[in-house]
Amino acid sequence: MLAKTVRIVPQARAGIVERFGKYKGTLPAGLNIVVPFIDKVRYLIDLREQVVSFPPQPVITEDNLVVSIDTVIYFQVTDPVTATYEIANYIQAVEQLTMTTLRNIVGGMDLEQTLTSRDEINTGLRGVLDEATGKWGIRVNRVEIKGIDPPPSIKDAMEKQMRADRDKRALILTAEGQRQSAILTAEGNKQSAILNAEGDRESLILRAQADREAAILRAQGEGQAIQTVFQAIHDGQPDQSLLAYQYLQMMPKIAEGSANKVWVIPSEITKAMEGLGSSIHEIAGIPRDATPRTRVDMGASEPQLPRGSDDAETRATNEAVQEAIAAAERAARPGRTARSIDPAATATEPDPLSGPADPPAGSTDATGPGAPAGQ
Repeated sequence: MLAKTVRIVPQARAGIVERFGKYKGTLPAGLNIVVPFIDKVRYLIDLREQVVSFPPQPVITEDNLVVSIDTVIYFQVTDPVTATYEIANYIQAVEQLTMTTLRNIVGGMDLEQTLTSRDEINTGLRGVLDEATGKWGIRVNRVEIKGIDPPPSIKDAMEKQMRADRDKRALILTAEGQRQSAILTAEGNKQSAILNAEGDRESLILRAQADREAAILRAQGEGQAIQTVFQAIHDGQPDQSLLAYQYLQMMPKIAEGSANKVWVIPSEITKAMEGLGSSIHEIAGIPRDATPRTRVDMGASEPQLPRGSDDAETRATNEAVQEAIAAAERAARPGRTARSIDPAATATEPDPLSGPADPPAGSTDATGPGAPAGQ
């Protein structure tokens, strides 16, 4: 009797008590006292949220294709008395209601829309189930579609379609990539050609300007060189003997070279020799007192020995040379007016360009033995 009087109801449960087969009350969680043999706990209802997974059900789409759809429903009992006395098996009722509602919703969609509109199907199912199960004391929280399986033939066709679509996209992307590459390559070649042309133009302009300036500078240099040489010649007051001497100095260069087999002597060589001879004999030579009006700076010359050097050997040599020159002049002085002079005397006659002039009669010879070295 004690066991039938005291009833313990677990947490999140509700006990339906009947008295003589009629609803008496609802027992909450915890310790409860009932009348033994009169009151009876008929049902123990779970008030927690429950999850029910339904097996796949065949559904026909708008384009007459059969697909298998399996769903999951999350619901909770809000009124234990209504869930007990308004419907015999609320889980089965929810399952059948879900299948019928799902057929109605999917029947208005084609296969492509069915596969891509899961959120729309879930929302439609939840609205219909929540409205229908409210009078049963049940609240539907969520409805989820686990999977949609089309027939194998449709799967194969969809795979082929998807593969073809992917191939088309790949070809389009490849063509667009090649077009962009060709465009960029052409633009790069264009810019490169433009830059090369501009570089060539600037290079030609700069090269032409440099050639022009070089030609101008070269012409100016040649003009200044000719002017300098011409001025130096006029300042030096040259005569025919000097020109003849320069002409004779250039004669050996004509014979230079291993390919010269025959050497033709110009006819002007005799005139040059005559002029040079006349300069030696002072008939048509350079005047003694001819000096250039302008002295050209020829740079540093070789160092000269100081006057009055104490070197005995050098002084003796200079005295011997001066004595030889004086003896040659005394020997050649009696025959200066005749062209048929003794060859030996002519050979010893000093050169007016290098030796001193004859002193006048009755004067003292400056190149005598008593002259200092380097005089």
